[in-house]
Amino acid sequence: MSLTSEDTMSTTHPGQQTENDFYGRAQKYWSEVPATVNGMLGGLGYLNRIDIQGSSSFLRELKDLDRNTALDCGAGIGRITKNLLLPRFETTDIVEQNASFTEKAREFCTENNEHLGRLGEIYTMGLQEFTPTAGKYDVIWCQWVLGHLTENDLLNFFRRIRSGLSTKGYLIVKENVTSSSMVEEDKQDSSVTRPLKAYETAIRSGGFRIVKSWRQQSFPPGLYPVYMLACRPTE
Repeated sequence: MSLTSEDTMSTTHPGQQTENDFYGRAQKYWSEVPATVNGMLGGLGYLNRIDIQGSSSFLRELKDLDRNTALDCGAGIGRITKNLLLPRFETTDIVEQNASFTEKAREFCTENNEHLGRLGEIYTMGLQEFTPTAGKYDVIWCQWVLGHLTENDLLNFFRRIRSGLSTKGYLIVKENVTSSSMVEEDKQDSSVTRPLKAYETAIRSGGFRIVKSWRQQSFPPGLYPVYMLACRPTE
């Protein structure tokens, strides 16, 4: 998912394309991206520290958060797994479609024997195909990946992922949002950036209620606004 400024890289009114085109172009783009933190952040690797600090603050404010098992969706090389989730949860699983990234994640998340034994299952598949183990996760973290799902697959993903949460589990969505009411397309990486309201609508339609919303602070000007949404299943 691109972090690039909405003023310079995105186009409004995405053109008609098949799902195969949409997902195939994204796979091609990411197959050419270096398996590094800088690569995961589109050349903006310096944002890693600020991003993790913001996410850490957000997690600290969630009530009744169990710390057994987390899931990192669209994990890439495990940047979020290593820096945010492994230090806080007993086990963290990864789902990521790029096999070269998941191979790198095994090394990256456990180098220097850090957090040894805390990296759990690694699922090499797209989110449009993934179904979690029922009741397994205290946190399911989705960051800069949902823009790679079509509208139908986004809604279906929320409906499927709901069953993977533990009794007190949270779904966390952290995504770029547009400043307008339009969906904007990045043809380079084959993703879309949605308005905040579009995510809120899809989340509720998927069977969740939003219990906390917060905008990421301290990102440089010229980038998309980034929002975090903490969600729990509706009763």
